Amino acid sequence: MFTGGTQTTATTVEWAMAELAKNPKLLKNAQEEVRRVVKNKSSINMDDVDQMHYLKCVMKESLRLHPAGTISFPRETSTRVNLGGYDIPAKTIVYMNVWAIQRDPKVWDRAEVFLPERFINSTIDFNGQYFDFIPFGTGRRFCPGMLFGKVAAEFARVYTKSFL
Repeated sequence: MFTGGTQTTATTVEWAMAELAKNPKLLKNAQEEVRRVVKNKSSINMDDVDQMHYLKCVMKESLRLHPAGTISFPRETSTRVNLGGYDIPAKTIVYMNVWAIQRDPKVWDRAEVFLPERFINSTIDFNGQYFDFIPFGTGRRFCPGMLFGKVAAEFARVYTKSFL
C-alpha cells in the first residue's frame, strides 16, 4: 500500500508541475502564495500548508484532469439498476471510467483546460460525495491511502521551492 501511495502521489505532483510549467500565469500565482506563506522559514508545517488555498486548488485540478487511477476498481451490482438509461442486471461487474467522468463537458466548464480557479470558494472535494469528482473513488472501496496521498502531495509541492 505504501509503495502504491508514493507512486501515485509522485505522479500527481509531476502532472501538477507539468501543468504549471505550461501555464506561467498559474505558476506565478502558486509561487506568490508559497512565498507569501512560507516567507524565509527554514521549514514548514501543516499550519503553513493549510493557508495555501490556491495550491490546494492546483492539487484538486491536477487530480481532476489526471487521476492516478483512471478506471475504478470493479464493483458488482447487488440488484438490477437503471443507470443513465441503461438497464444493468444484478451481479454485473461494473467499472467506472474516472478519467471520462472528471472531464465531462456537461459538468465541467472548459473540461479539458487546467483551471485551478474552478475550485476557489467551491465545496467540491475528493471525499467521494461529489460524484463528478472521484479521484480516490467512493463508497466502501474508497482509497485507503487518500489522506496520506493528499498530505504528501501538498508537502511535496511546497518543498519544491526551486520550482515554485
